[in-house]
Formats: sequence, C-alpha cells, structure tokens
Amino acid sequence: MKIILNKKRLKNIISKDVNLGFVPTMGGIHKGHLSLCKRSIRECDKTIVTIFVNKKQFNKNEDYKKYPRMIKKDISLLKKLKIDYLYIPTENQIFESKEKKIRINPFGKILCGKFRPGHFEGVLDVINRFIKIIKPKSIYLGEKDMQQYILIKDFIGKEFNEVKVVLCKTIRKKNGLAMSTRNTFLSLEDEKKASKVYNFLKKNKKKIVNNKNFNNSLEKKLITFGVSDLEYIKVIDINKIFKPYIKKNNYKIFIAYYFNEIRLIDNI
Repeated sequence: MKIILNKKRLKNIISKDVNLGFVPTMGGIHKGHLSLCKRSIRECDKTIVTIFVNKKQFNKNEDYKKYPRMIKKDISLLKKLKIDYLYIPTENQIFESKEKKIRINPFGKILCGKFRPGHFEGVLDVINRFIKIIKPKSIYLGEKDMQQYILIKDFIGKEFNEVKVVLCKTIRKKNGLAMSTRNTFLSLEDEKKASKVYNFLKKNKKKIVNNKNFNNSLEKKLITFGVSDLEYIKVIDINKIFKPYIKKNNYKIFIAYYFNEIRLIDNI
C-alpha cells in the first residue's frame, strides 16, 4: 500500500489508473469501511482510500477536536486489506483552490440537515474537491448514512456523470448496532441500549410505516430504552424524493438520537 501525503505526487501516481475505486473516510476505520474497500477491490483495478477529518461538516469545533483519530490503527487495517493507495491530505491541500458554492438539494435541509445546518454543504464541498483530484471511476458509500448517500448521488449525477456511485449495505454488530466511528464513545451499557432501539424499529417497521397512531407512542417507547434525546424519527419513501419518481415504494425509517452526548443515526 502506498501512503501518499502530497497532492501532486498523488496525481502523478494515479494518472494512468482508469478503473479506480474511491472510498472516502474520516478515519476511525471499522468493519463498515472495510466492507466498502472490499467491494471496491472486487469491482475495480485499483482502490484508493482517503482519511480526512473535514472540519467544514462539523457544527461545533469541540466535536471536530474530539473526533476519534487512530491513524496507526487505520493504516494497519488498510494494509492487511492490501489497499493500493491511502491518501492523507492536509487541509491546505484540499481547500487551496476556490470552488463555486455548493447548492444543496432541498432534501438536505430536513432530517440531519435541519439539526446540523451547513453539514451537508461541507460534505458535498469536500467530495467535489476529492473527485476533481482523484478522478475515480466509482465511489463507494455506506447505507447507514442514507441521506448523505442520496445527496452525494444527486450531486455527482449533475456534476460528474461519468462517476458511478455505489451503495453498500450497512454492516452491523451481532446485536444489530450499525458500525460507526462514534461508537467508540459509547459505554457497553449504552451500546446494548442502542441495539434495542434498532431491533425494536426493525421488528415494528410495518406498524410504524402504516399506523400513525403507533407513531405517537414511539418517543415514549424509545425513552424507556435509555434514549436521552430523540432528535427525529421520520418515515420517508426514498423512491419519491427526486423526480422522476420510481413507482415501487421503498420506505425507510430515519432516526437520530442521543445517549448522553453521543449522537447516533440509522435507517431501517
């Protein structure tokens, strides 16, 4: 695995790679990230992973500073997978050029976008910059961040229609909890409680989708599992977000909630 810290050197190295898979990360590599890498390795001639903690997608500077940084562990995991390239840029390398302001789709103003203003603008801005640097054939994204995936796919479809956006399924622990770098902040007890949230929603998905009266008692039920703050829980037919609509329904329950100060998101 080639570890590259310099943007010019990166461009020279990958200039002849025509079937390059791209896995963007903020580090804290876990099994979810590794599943994206494995998919890219299967489908592409070469795979590049980036590790960049993007300050622009954090609403609070303290959250940015607290975000887990485990670079030695990350490098070790990626080496074992035999990733071709790992690019670890500085902030100056990514943001040295001026780019036009990203206009976000209205779908980015609800759910996480409502509670984290500017978050998705920051995500799309950095994805835009990375794609211009790397020029990948495919980009691999996880289903856990479904709203983010939908917005990135919409943006890339308009700006880089030659880039394929590949959705990979959420990797979960045996207890159902979705893999996330932020899980490192959870106590074992909170992790058990979070797994109960997922398993309850999964078991009752049909009721939640079809029965509005059932939804009225949802918040009270989730609080009994130890949820300290329910930011949102919303049912959305993801096939009806963008026109032309797909006739077949595909309902997802989107949720964001807290255990103490730890924010978790999921979709079922």
